[in-house]
Amino acid sequence: MRTPRSTYRLQITADWPLDRAAALVPYLQDLGADWVYLSPLLQSEPGSTHGYDVTDHAVTDEPRGGRDGLEATARAAHDAGLGVLVDIVPNHVGTATPRLSTWWWDLLSHGPQSRYATAFDVDWAAGHGKLVIPILGDGPEELAELAVSDDGAELRYYDHRFPIAEGTGSGTARQVHDRQHYRLVNYRRADTELNYRRFFAISTLSAVRVEDPEVFAESHAEIKHWIDAGWVDGLRIDHPDGLADPGKYLDDLAKLSGGRYVLVEKILEGDERLPDAWQCAGTTGYDALAVLDRVLVDPAGEDGLDLLDTQLRGGLRVDWAEMTRYTKRAVADGILRSEVLRLARLLPDIDGADDAVAELLSSMSVYRTYLPVGAEYLDEAVEVAVTNRPEIAVTIREVADRLRETDTEVSVRFQQTSGMVMAKGVEDCAFYRWTRLTSLTEVGAEPADFALDPAEFHRRQAERARTLPRSMTALSTHDTKRSEDTRARISVLSEIADEWGGFVREVGSLAPLADGSLANLLWQATVGAWPIERDRLHAYAEKASREAGVSTRWIDGDPEFEERMHALVDAVYDDEAVAALVAAMVDRIRVAGWSNSLALKLLQVTGPGVPDVYQGTELWDFSLVDPDNRREVDYDRRRELLGRLDSGWVPEIDESGAAKLLVTSRALRLRRDRPELFGSYAPVTVTGEAAGHLVAADRGGAVTLATRLPVGLAERGGWGDTTVAVADGEWLDALTGARFTAESGLPVGAVLQRYPVALLHRA
Repeated sequence: MRTPRSTYRLQITADWPLDRAAALVPYLQDLGADWVYLSPLLQSEPGSTHGYDVTDHAVTDEPRGGRDGLEATARAAHDAGLGVLVDIVPNHVGTATPRLSTWWWDLLSHGPQSRYATAFDVDWAAGHGKLVIPILGDGPEELAELAVSDDGAELRYYDHRFPIAEGTGSGTARQVHDRQHYRLVNYRRADTELNYRRFFAISTLSAVRVEDPEVFAESHAEIKHWIDAGWVDGLRIDHPDGLADPGKYLDDLAKLSGGRYVLVEKILEGDERLPDAWQCAGTTGYDALAVLDRVLVDPAGEDGLDLLDTQLRGGLRVDWAEMTRYTKRAVADGILRSEVLRLARLLPDIDGADDAVAELLSSMSVYRTYLPVGAEYLDEAVEVAVTNRPEIAVTIREVADRLRETDTEVSVRFQQTSGMVMAKGVEDCAFYRWTRLTSLTEVGAEPADFALDPAEFHRRQAERARTLPRSMTALSTHDTKRSEDTRARISVLSEIADEWGGFVREVGSLAPLADGSLANLLWQATVGAWPIERDRLHAYAEKASREAGVSTRWIDGDPEFEERMHALVDAVYDDEAVAALVAAMVDRIRVAGWSNSLALKLLQVTGPGVPDVYQGTELWDFSLVDPDNRREVDYDRRRELLGRLDSGWVPEIDESGAAKLLVTSRALRLRRDRPELFGSYAPVTVTGEAAGHLVAADRGGAVTLATRLPVGLAERGGWGDTTVAVADGEWLDALTGARFTAESGLPVGAVLQRYPVALLHRA
């Protein structure tokens, strides 16, 4: 199996198609990237900026470049010695525009007799033989807006088009509608009446039964063509937890791909590990992100930030486990209620099964089990649910006994559903409510875990080197809530918790918001991503507040609250006093944030696993949640700066971000060109008065030095007598070219005189 030493993720869109990726290959080669990593390429909804709304698995998306574009990109990559990794989407089909999806259109046309009836996961009985499509507005007579097309082939509702089954096109539009294999209903009814499985709570992403061999074969025929043609060297699997049997799917994929390199987008919680039998190299790296972030957080700041959070909540101290159990239960009772009811219908002999199912879903500590693997997590959930709901303990245990019967429909479907509840209840809700330090509320992380000391960091990295040496590591992705540099700057607040508390109180008196927790999140986003354009910050505030769902929400929101929230954002730009406070706080944390960013990048690129560089993040990238993190990248600027670096320029650490490009490129190149220096992992002993401010690791010849807690380091007057224990002799810093002679170790102050990081190897 060919395995990448690193990857570089590119978001391929109609506006940035594959021919531009092919043209970028020389730059990526110069940067030091080993593989090109492409976002989904199959045909998707027009204008999609992500590609996860695949409408036709049989077609490489023409607006993105089609087969010709992929072939050209692969040829350019392979000629340059780079591999190609492509993201694929096996769980669902995009159905927002039914006409574009051959499978969905056929299902709507023919109902249970459709060739694709078994491809989709539909409960026909629950819909009384019809597919329930939640699309109508709130008007009292929305069905009156239906019209039949002039040719009698389509039923139209505003801009939406649906097929008319043969022989059913006569009469009024309402009469025609009533004869179809689908029933259009108010969009609100999706929460309780939807009768097909979907991706999370997105009704226009309809899940497919890839466990069916025919569905697998047809949905992977184009992917097989890519592999057989030699264009693709590896695959990244989106959302495997939505599949009925992820392990079996990976077995099938291994046969189809000839055992090529495969990664799964799997969120691991706590000490959870991938099932040993899975045929994949590892995850897409969110588990590594959480560890890397936390070694740069000051544990001394936890109490101060907790106190601020409690004050902003009116004296209410919030427990993370309690909060997430509540938010998950709200999801199970709300936007995913239809999934809970479908599970309950599979347990008709158990009274109150729906309540017990929802409680169990809300009590899971991991995204899902893969029974019998992970049975202990179900057992744990049972005990949590019984403790919290003793009045239904008997029902909970009865339901759980049925769930333990592996390979039954209810057991499989529960496992598919628990990840949905976790994602919507935690990532897309609780992460926006738990705001004491928002650099910690990231996908794959446990926000209640505040910080890691270097010893625990090294333990976890050594474990990764031992168990997941070929797994990806990530800092920024198309799905992260904040980019790596935004998080790195926000983490500085843990070192100045009291100052931050004073800032929030003062700026809050000038631009008040009744939701103090949300205000804290918005102020962190402001200073973390500064300078940020007004429209970007407004868009983030709107999304964050509605995802939190405390003071407003996506449906039936609070316009008056949102008006006050947008006034807070405007004050950042229009109120001189607010703007001055923001500018002062940004100045206070900017340099320390840069230090954290360089440390974070070097630790990731040189650490265990396969480091991915998300597009553009080789320079500073102060992005927020999607779609903010999918903006187009200025590669001309990056080429120019890399050329200057290769001409001998050793830049200052400044707004240009050239220092980060230096760190990224030199680390990637050394990892690619000298793999023998990265074959193991061991902590390097650090002694002296500032030893706690250094993370030092030996990867088997390459020694990484990274500063942590830079504010505290500056306040103590620098490194002093701190020494790092490396073998005697000559050492070369791959970042600056500087040489050092070790005699009983190296003085850290001398090695880190120019930058807060160094990458040493024997001269």
